[in-house]
Amino acid sequence: MARFKKGGSRSVPGINTGSMSDIIFMFLFFFMVITTIREVTLEVKIVAPQATEVQKLEKKSLVSFIYIGQPRKASLGTESRIQLNNQFASVADIQSFVAAERAARDESEKNFITTSLKVDKLTRMGVVTDVKQELRKAGAFKINYSTRKQGKKTD
Repeated sequence: MARFKKGGSRSVPGINTGSMSDIIFMFLFFFMVITTIREVTLEVKIVAPQATEVQKLEKKSLVSFIYIGQPRKASLGTESRIQLNNQFASVADIQSFVAAERAARDESEKNFITTSLKVDKLTRMGVVTDVKQELRKAGAFKINYSTRKQGKKTD
């Protein structure tokens, strides 16, 4: 019978890293595609009111948001403020905001733009009424109130 001899020290073969860069780029591309980028930094606190009859908007790209609520920074006061994009604004700035939003869209989409009001549930209705009046003057007649479904908890 033949004996098997253990040959000296055997070395472990190295790991093939040739395709590792392909895998990393595939993951990077995947996460870039599925990640949404926040366009607006909220400067106001918003706890949306609850509603029972809630519908989702079809095309979110045709929605312009107006945020109304108390400022997050205590140094700015406790009264409800209006935020357009990333800046605080007054009621008088709403018409120029609507005009800028229309100018940024295609001609075919201008009739389908919806203005969504994201209003804190503790905000007084007088501010909201003033905003709605300015939207009327600007010709923005499609108005939507953002809410949360009844029974759904928030932060």
